[in-house]
Amino acid sequence: MLERHIFIIGMPGCGKSSLGRKVANNMGIPYVDTDQRIEQAAGCTVSQIFERYGEQAFRNAETNVLIQLTREPASIVSTGGGMVMRDTNRTIMRNHGVIVLIDRPLEEIMGDIKLNRRPMLARKGLPEVERLYHERIETYRAVADAVLDNGHGYYAGVAGLEKLIRTMFNVNA
Repeated sequence: MLERHIFIIGMPGCGKSSLGRKVANNMGIPYVDTDQRIEQAAGCTVSQIFERYGEQAFRNAETNVLIQLTREPASIVSTGGGMVMRDTNRTIMRNHGVIVLIDRPLEEIMGDIKLNRRPMLARKGLPEVERLYHERIETYRAVADAVLDNGHGYYAGVAGLEKLIRTMFNVNA
C-alpha cells in the first residue's frame, strides 16, 4: 500500500506511538516504534541505555534503526522526540519516507505526560518538557512534510492521521 515510510515526529507525549500504532492497525500497514526497536536490540529499556551508556549511545542507536528501516518494507514509524534533531536522521527520513509532525498544544502535553517513562525528562520534570518544546518545535515544523493537529482528542487524532495518509498516498478507504 505504501511506497515509502511514514515517519511520525513530535514532542514526547504528543501521541506519536498511540496514533501511529492504531492507524497502522486500522489500515493494515506495518508499524515500528523506534524506541521499542532499540530496547529489543539492546536488551534493556531506553532509561537504562541512558544511564549505562549515555545519550550519545542512544542517539547512535536511533540512527542505526533508521538505517535498518531503509531495507525494510514501508511502514508507519513512530520516532523518539529527539530523533529529528540530528542532521543524519533528517536526511535518512527525507530520502526514505515522508515526515509527519504530530503537533499537540504544550499545555495538553504537560497535563498528561508520564515523566517516569521519559528518561530525558524524568529528573528535570515539567520545566524540561517546556524547554525542549521551545528548543525543538521550529525544527519539527521545518522538516515536516505534513502537520497533524492533535489537540482535539485521541479519536480525532486517529481519524486525522488516517485521512492524511490516505490523501498523501492516494489510498481509497
